[in-house]
Amino acid sequence: MTIKEAQEAVDSWIKEYGVRYFSELTNMACLTEEVGELARVMARTYGDQSFKPGEKANLGEEMADVLWVLLCLANQTGVDLTEELRKSIEKKTFRDRTRHLDNPKLKA
Repeated sequence: MTIKEAQEAVDSWIKEYGVRYFSELTNMACLTEEVGELARVMARTYGDQSFKPGEKANLGEEMADVLWVLLCLANQTGVDLTEELRKSIEKKTFRDRTRHLDNPKLKA
């Protein structure tokens, strides 16, 4: 699935099952909540915390939830994430062409 297809799939789902998009501000709050849930799994999987009884390492599910809400926000604000990601990669390539290669901290 391409990013464009993902944006279209989310839009179709919202129109068929979700009634309408939540407001942009509500979706921003939902995105923050989902990132927090992802952070919880990361902290317990790769950090010093442990899972509580009944919790599970559902990393992919949490990442997909973050992506879902981000796709909603892109759709409702008219952002073409395919194009924006292309531009971001181009910007980072130009700006950071040698920055990481020359970083002694990364040469361990």
